[in-house]
Amino acid sequence: MAKKFDIPEIYRSPIIKRIKESRQILDPRKKDVVPSVLDFGPVRFLIPRHFGFCYGVENAIDIAYRTIEQNPGRNIYLLSEMIHNPTVNNDLVNRGVKFLFETDGTPIIPIDSLNEDDIVIVPAFGTTIEIQKRLEERGINPYQYDTTCPFVEKVWNRGSQLGKKGHSLVIHGKHTHEETRATFSHSRQHSDVVVVFNPEEARILAEIMLDERPLSDFDQYFGHKCTPGFNPLQHLEKFGVINQTTMLATETREVMEILREAAVKKYGAAEIGNHFSDTSDTLCYATNENQSATYGLLEQDAGLAIVVGGYNSSNTMHLVELLEKKFPTYHVRDAKEIISPAEIRHFNQWDKSMHTTRDWLPGATPLTVAITSGASCPDALVDEVILKICSYFNEVIPVEEAMAGF
Repeated sequence: MAKKFDIPEIYRSPIIKRIKESRQILDPRKKDVVPSVLDFGPVRFLIPRHFGFCYGVENAIDIAYRTIEQNPGRNIYLLSEMIHNPTVNNDLVNRGVKFLFETDGTPIIPIDSLNEDDIVIVPAFGTTIEIQKRLEERGINPYQYDTTCPFVEKVWNRGSQLGKKGHSLVIHGKHTHEETRATFSHSRQHSDVVVVFNPEEARILAEIMLDERPLSDFDQYFGHKCTPGFNPLQHLEKFGVINQTTMLATETREVMEILREAAVKKYGAAEIGNHFSDTSDTLCYATNENQSATYGLLEQDAGLAIVVGGYNSSNTMHLVELLEKKFPTYHVRDAKEIISPAEIRHFNQWDKSMHTTRDWLPGATPLTVAITSGASCPDALVDEVILKICSYFNEVIPVEEAMAGF
C-alpha cells in the first residue's frame, strides 16, 4: 500500500483532488495520459493526468510540519527553501522557521551561531557533505530531520555503486541548483565528476572525448563544474550518467545516448559494457509522469496554457518549456498574478524576469485552457487559478455541475 502523508488542509483542493481521485479509480496503472476536461460552458480546462505534489514533496511537507508541531518553543531552521514554492516556504516562515542559506548557497544565518539544541531540517533537494559535517561539528544530527527526496537518494546510491566499480560520473543538471550541488558533493567522495547542462554540452564533451575538439575546450566549458584534475580522455574511459531529478527526462536520455554513442565509437559496440553503465532506471518516476502528461496536453487544442508554480522551480520551468512550443503559455506563481482579463503577470525563464502581457485572455468562447503545475505546487493554487479565470466569463456553469462527471 502506498504511504500516506499528512498534508496541511491549506494545500488541499476540492476540485483537483476529486479529478485526481476519479482518474486513479479509472486508470490505476497510470497508463492513460489523455487529459480530463473540466467544462464550465464558456471556458473549459484540460487537466493533465499527472501534476502537482510528488512523493518527495509530500514526504518533505509531512516531515517539516510534524517537526514544527512536535517541537514548540525550539529554534527550527531549514538549510534553504524546502521546496521551490513560495506559498509553502512563506507558510513555514510564518510558523517560525528560519532559513540558513539562500537557494544559491549564500549564507543568511551562520551555522556557527547554532547549538546542539537547535533543529535543522534538510530540504527535499538534499545537502552537501560539507554542510553535513559543519552541522555535526555544532552537535546537530543532519539526518534527524532529513526531508531529502528518496529519488534523489536513489541517484546518490547508484552513483556510489558505480564509484566503487571505478566509474567516473557525468551529472546532467544545473550546476548551481541545490540538488546538483548536493549530488556533486556526494559523488566526488568516490568518483571523478563533471556536470553537463544539456545535450549541446554533452555533444561538446563527446567531441573532446573523441579528440574531435581540443582538450583545452574542456576547461572553457566544464572547468568550473568538475572535480579537480578531471580529464575526459582518462576519466571517461569508464563512466555513467546520473541526473538532477527535475531535469527533462527526455533530455537526460538524450545526454546518455550522446555519450554512450561516443563510447561506442571510441571503444566498439562489443566493449561498450566495459566503458558505459546504463543508469536510466534512476530517472525520477514523478518527473517522468508529469512530463509525459504534459506531452498529453500537447496532443490537444487549446487557446492558451497556464503553468502554476514557483519561479525558481526547475521542473515547473521544464513544463513551461514544453507547452510554449505550441500554446501561448503563462507561468504564474498563483492566482494573484492574474490581474484581469486584460492583464497577466508571468515569469519568463529565458530572461529571468517578470513580464506583463495585455489582452492575454481570448474573448471568443468557448475557450479551452490547458493548465498544469509543478511538482512543488499545492493543488489548492490550481483551484484558485481555475476559479479566477472562470470569474471573467458570463453564464459559467456552477462548480458542482461542472464536476458531475468526476
